[in-house]
Amino acid sequence: MLRAVLQRARCAVAVTRIPTNQSLIFSFPRAIDPKLGCSQSPPSSHSHPFSSASKSTGAKGSKAKPKGKTKGESPAKSEDAAALDDLDFDLPLDDHERAYDEDDKSLDIGPKGLPLFTQATSIAELTRKDVCSYMDFSMDELNGVLAEGLPLGITKEFEETKRSALLIRQSFLDLRDNFRRVVDPPIQQDSKLLKVRKQIVLDGPISCGKSIALAMLVAWARSQGWIVFYVPYGRNWTHGGFFYKNPQTGLWDTPIQATKILQDFLKFNEAQMQKLLCQYFEPIPLGEGAGVGMMKGVDTMAMPEGSTLYDLIQTGLTYSQASVGVVVHLRKELSLIKDIPVLIAVDQYNNWFTFSEYQEPVTARSCRPIHARELSTVNAFRSMMHEDMMVGAFSHSTAVGKLRKDLPDVPLDARIFFPRYSLDEAAAVCHYYRRQRLIRRDGFSEDKWKRIYYLSNGNGAEMRWLVPFM
Repeated sequence: MLRAVLQRARCAVAVTRIPTNQSLIFSFPRAIDPKLGCSQSPPSSHSHPFSSASKSTGAKGSKAKPKGKTKGESPAKSEDAAALDDLDFDLPLDDHERAYDEDDKSLDIGPKGLPLFTQATSIAELTRKDVCSYMDFSMDELNGVLAEGLPLGITKEFEETKRSALLIRQSFLDLRDNFRRVVDPPIQQDSKLLKVRKQIVLDGPISCGKSIALAMLVAWARSQGWIVFYVPYGRNWTHGGFFYKNPQTGLWDTPIQATKILQDFLKFNEAQMQKLLCQYFEPIPLGEGAGVGMMKGVDTMAMPEGSTLYDLIQTGLTYSQASVGVVVHLRKELSLIKDIPVLIAVDQYNNWFTFSEYQEPVTARSCRPIHARELSTVNAFRSMMHEDMMVGAFSHSTAVGKLRKDLPDVPLDARIFFPRYSLDEAAAVCHYYRRQRLIRRDGFSEDKWKRIYYLSNGNGAEMRWLVPFM
């Protein structure tokens, strides 16, 4: 209801009339939601007074007549001019202004006069003292370490704020330190520390930062030399592409997705895969390839002795018929690596516990939906009933429905709640948005940002959408 009222209000005041020059100008907010019916073009002195924006507001600017007041004009502002003052939104900064803002260190002040940005240069250096501060990232380095793709939460944050910085949260540090203690257990056990878990499922409200925390965990693990099998979009494993039932396994194969899985895994892990030898020598079952059908007279393929994991992956990329079998084979190989820590990180993990997009014909007029567990690739990676390190994050934006608490193939204590912003975190977020001019600096106050926090209930996406109204 609040969002709808604010949307109508922003549309209704998109155009106003100035009596001083008897012409219409357009006053735009800093950013207009694309769902609104208003124009999104930036304000321009050459804008035509009879554009589609003026028609949509119902203003009768096409028949405006001069009032004839020049020297005798009252010094008091007219109602229209006063209304224009109320619409004085911050306009987007040009490159020169933004560069000046970036160099102005006096703006880097957070709540209670504390620094808004951390001095740490890597995620590994972050401590509890850095909580509720922001960390700048290089986009080139971030795209390199997360070569499979950035989650939507990060890309939206960077686009809105025009800066590649992320909030350091205590919930993320707890997640990072949990896996750090798995690999390097402390000599003396501290009873105050949380229980160490090898398998974790991040659950929580929509837009509470689960995907961002998972991506930061992957970036940290890779900076420590770990092998990370990262799936930023688990939904893509269950939607789209070519599928068929493999008669050898009884599961459904998706060779197009399997090829993409292998390509993404090699983007960052190629050098490590070239050094690791294959340890699992069971034959790889073959199936249909995408657009090439079955291999004639061949049902399986074996890797020669002395092959590396890179050779195994290249086999799946070279022969489409072997792509699904190689993905399943790779999962077994990862569990056999002992010298290097291996982490499996899956975003949109809840999509693997519901039905896929695919359907199996049952009769001439009916089809049976195929569950995600019936897909060969999902079946190989979904289970957490093992000793490998694995973390999955639920994504409620994909709208797969509410799942039961005791998920199949998942330990009972693996599911943990990932919270929304706390009051202290919201304070840091609002100070950062003020620094990046998402909020008018002259209208910023503690009372106002707290209202935004309580209206959004700590939801990160809602806070980012509401702050321009402050």
